[in-house]
Amino acid sequence: MVAGLDFEAMSSAGRLAVLRELEAASRRQTSVGYELLQSLRDHRTLADFGGENTHQVVADALRITRLDAKKRFDTAEQLASRASFTGEPLVPELAATAEGVRSGVLGDGHVQVIRSFLKHLPHAIDAGTREHAEAQLAGFAESMRPDELRKVADRLAGYLNPDGEFDEIDRARKRGLWLGKQDLDGMSSLTGRLDPELRALFEPILEKLAAPGMCNPADESPRVDGEPDEETSRRDNRSMGQRHHDAVKAMCRALLASGELGRHRGLPVTVIVSTTLQELKDLAGPAATAGGSLLPMRDLVRMAAHAHHYLCIFDDVDQRVWNLGRSKRIASPDQRIVLHARDIGCSYPGCTMAGYRAEAHHVREWADGGATDIENLTFVCPAHHKLAGPGEDQWRTHRYRGHTAWIPPRHVDPRQRPRINHFHHPGDTLTADSAGDGNPP
Repeated sequence: MVAGLDFEAMSSAGRLAVLRELEAASRRQTSVGYELLQSLRDHRTLADFGGENTHQVVADALRITRLDAKKRFDTAEQLASRASFTGEPLVPELAATAEGVRSGVLGDGHVQVIRSFLKHLPHAIDAGTREHAEAQLAGFAESMRPDELRKVADRLAGYLNPDGEFDEIDRARKRGLWLGKQDLDGMSSLTGRLDPELRALFEPILEKLAAPGMCNPADESPRVDGEPDEETSRRDNRSMGQRHHDAVKAMCRALLASGELGRHRGLPVTVIVSTTLQELKDLAGPAATAGGSLLPMRDLVRMAAHAHHYLCIFDDVDQRVWNLGRSKRIASPDQRIVLHARDIGCSYPGCTMAGYRAEAHHVREWADGGATDIENLTFVCPAHHKLAGPGEDQWRTHRYRGHTAWIPPRHVDPRQRPRINHFHHPGDTLTADSAGDGNPP
């Protein structure tokens, strides 16, 4: 065994040789993993283990992020063996790259450079040229680091498209906006590429709302209409990027306040934020939005000062109807507000789906006599809602200490041990009375 070797007795050349062998073995194992992932992709019974998307099930099984699992599946689709509609075996889509991984020569860094190179080529470049370019890069990768290969790939892309011409299909393929995860300071990154039409729409709006003196949060009454006076513009010391940020914020606030977005899952499209009355009084701790983000208490108070908001204070329970019994099957807006505050997001174990995308589910099934009462309702995302049911081959739910516990089918877990989702309530894991994994015994 390698672990039993005396590395101190080895020369530097010997240690490097062992590292190279370990790296090659790891890369060969990765190739086997791609074959396994590809074979799982169309395995329908996998949905019973936790969702419609196979990468979600694998992420939970391997304890990796769902983004990483999706990346592995996307890579496997291009590097794993394939079969025709008639069952005949086909070579992988990226045949040369797949062979390099199987032999332990190419690592994931090389693979992602090659995949990115092909993804960003104009669609007009024919299949034969793409295949030849892929084989070339796979050959170069045998003696290069990924960063070196990237420079060669960029130069090759320039040779294949010297005029830098991209058509409507290429532009449509590249369009997108991505809202990144929140950092510890509460800030989030926004990245993307705008197509020509969206840029044309943005330009006059930013010209107006991002002008010096407009939408300035430092002003007592930020101006969003008309023209700012000379003094207001002069004392505006924000950078252009900060003015653009504040302009987009004003755009979003105006759109939400207009009421023109209608309703979403039974409630008006608006910002839904959950906190406690004590935290609101003390201005302490972050509040949780129904989108899964955290909002500092001072920001919440500032937003509420000029918003058409729905403030739900749980002290006034006598004035609200939380229990509808069997009179209605669909949860009321009041009940959904409570679910936003209580469940935050989908209650299925390990699910990260935020409340904005969740549906109201009867813990005791409506068909089985369950009432539309707040204690018999829970948030579930559409994918996991399909898994819930009264049968032995479905996931069943019940209430446990203020949470929704999910009981897996016997073929998923022979012990059928109930599971609770703590993702939206990370504080539960830190409480003194939490034991083990936080699931019911």
